[in-house]
Amino acid sequence: MKDVVIIGGGLAGLSAAWRLKHHDILLLESTNRVGGRVMSERRGSYWLNWGGHVYAGTGSATDELFKSVGISSMPVPGKLTAMSLNGKLLTSGPVETYPFRVNMSWKDRFALIRAGAKVRASVLRYGKIAKQKSLEDKSVQQQRILDFMNHKTFTDFTGHLPLDADAIFRPTVSRSTGDPEQISAGAGVGYFHMIWNKDEGLSRNIMGGPSTLTDTIACSLGDDVLLNTDVQEVIQDHDSVTVKYVQDGQEHEVQTRYAVLATPAPITRKIAKNISPEVGAALDQIKYGPHVSAAFLTNETGKQVWDDIYSFATPKKSFDVLIHSSNIVHSLSKNRTKGSTFMTFSPAGRGQKLLDKTDEEIIDIYLNDLNEMFPGFSDKVVEAHVQKFPLGSAYIFPGRAKIQPILTKPDNRLYLAGDYLGTLYTETAIQTGFNAAQDINSLLSYSYQ
Repeated sequence: MKDVVIIGGGLAGLSAAWRLKHHDILLLESTNRVGGRVMSERRGSYWLNWGGHVYAGTGSATDELFKSVGISSMPVPGKLTAMSLNGKLLTSGPVETYPFRVNMSWKDRFALIRAGAKVRASVLRYGKIAKQKSLEDKSVQQQRILDFMNHKTFTDFTGHLPLDADAIFRPTVSRSTGDPEQISAGAGVGYFHMIWNKDEGLSRNIMGGPSTLTDTIACSLGDDVLLNTDVQEVIQDHDSVTVKYVQDGQEHEVQTRYAVLATPAPITRKIAKNISPEVGAALDQIKYGPHVSAAFLTNETGKQVWDDIYSFATPKKSFDVLIHSSNIVHSLSKNRTKGSTFMTFSPAGRGQKLLDKTDEEIIDIYLNDLNEMFPGFSDKVVEAHVQKFPLGSAYIFPGRAKIQPILTKPDNRLYLAGDYLGTLYTETAIQTGFNAAQDINSLLSYSYQ
């Protein structure tokens, strides 16, 4: 009998496995790689990236994992508030001046100023709410963040906005894969807090690309990781858990003392056959949106307009944000090195429109928009690759706060882990994986006595 079986080889499952690696464990991953939506590939000193790109800093669970695994990270370099709208590329100056520097009607400008003032005031309130208190458990802090403005949508909060004003807000809010009409007002405000306060929250890049972390953990775990395993059932009884899975067309069954379900909520609901009705009902309420992303490698030489910019908001384009993935490499180089890498990110409604298109069609659509931002951009592209995530991230919807206490307590021998259990994405994934492992470590230590 195994001590622990972890289902899901994404960041949450790998974090749990890392803390449980001294026990007899098994990690089952359904695909041919670990990492889930943490996905990057090296290209010399650069890397292509399609998923989670920013990570928490000092004092976080992420920081603890980085140090124990031996991963280096750096503060996100450059500007996070650049924007491309209506043919104008804004790369400097206060964001408050943007409405006066792009072509838009005065109706849009006034609406944007009014809504922006409301958001700015709420961002200040959010900063106070989100700050962890001395000796406070992180779960208490997380519940307080979820409770903040969780009774209405972001659209309800700002009111109806004309086209250009709405377009400016949408790229920031929809990063969660939920549109402003879907996510809670507090979650939307939280995104603006993260962008406007770049040294807080998710503020660091992993040197070598995000998959450096997940691949290093998997390599250390060795044969305790099984890929291409399709888990069919997880059934718990009084003193054990039975996990049934298929690998290479063969059915297998393993007994374990405890199981960590580090899979998206709908998958967890499907495979956990006798999870408690209360937890099952809470899992049924979790809402996901899709995202589509593409990574580009370019070969330009000499300085470029994007060199000191990490992210561009891109209202009214096929992607909501453009991430300059190689900016950290450029920032550390005395002389500007050849080429760059970028990630386009199309979440929520924008992603939904692209899911049924071929990769070639998506790349053509993206390049058309990139050429509008940076004339001649497509002539510099030497690689372009698309990834589709129909089940992207879980977004925080009005009322989501009510089910948090149900989701974060173990169900007998079953533990949940994943970024859908909170608001900080990669940090939440790691923290919930750690939480599950810590509890199980304690129980196993007691049982061995």
